[in-house]
Amino acid sequence: QVQLVESGGGLVQAGGSLKLSCAASGNIFVIKAMGWYRQAPGKQRELVATFGFIGSSSTNYADSVKGRFTISRDNAKNTVYLQMNSLTPEDTAVYYCNTAVFDWSNRLLEVWGQGTLVTVSS
Repeated sequence: QVQLVESGGGLVQAGGSLKLSCAASGNIFVIKAMGWYRQAPGKQRELVATFGFIGSSSTNYADSVKGRFTISRDNAKNTVYLQMNSLTPEDTAVYYCNTAVFDWSNRLLEVWGQGTLVTVSS
C-alpha cells in the first residue's frame, strides 16, 4: 500500500505565494512520476504540474501556470513540492497530489492524495 500526505494549502491574497508538499510512503520500489492536479468548484480535475522520476525526469506544466508555478522534488524523501507564485482567484481549487509507483511486486499503482484546499482572495 502507498500513501500520500499533502500539506501547505490555505488562504492567500491575490499576488501571493504558497508552497505545497506531498510525501509518498509505503510499499514503493520506484516512483515513476509524481505531480499535482486541481479541481475548482464545478469544474473537472485538471493537471497542474508533473515530474517524471524515471528516464529524462521531465516536467510538464499546464499552460495556465507556466512561469508562475514550479514543481520540484526531493528524491531521498519521496517528496514533491509545488511553489505557487503570483496566485490569482482563478487558482482557487482543491489541489491533489498524484503518484504512479512500482511496488516491490512490480505492480504499477496510481495513488491520489486526500487533497488540500487553496483559496486565493481578490
